Amino acid sequence: MGWVGSKNGELLELARVHCFSALLTVDRGFEFQQNIKLLPVPVVVMVAPSILLEELCKLVPKVVSALSSDPKPDLYRVSM
Repeated sequence: MGWVGSKNGELLELARVHCFSALLTVDRGFEFQQNIKLLPVPVVVMVAPSILLEELCKLVPKVVSALSSDPKPDLYRVSM
């Protein structure tokens, strides 16, 4: 999509403009870098022992659960 190198704020705007339902990240400092009250889409911070795909895949059921009931633009943290 040509988003490589985009910063968090830019990614949030791109997610909004392109009508994304949510933004998933492994950036544990996200909530300290952005104004959570101004999020344009729900943001899910995935906290796992590593960012290897096999570890992140274990969090998918929790991500689905967090986003399944019409989530509001807010920060959701899922972990093991």
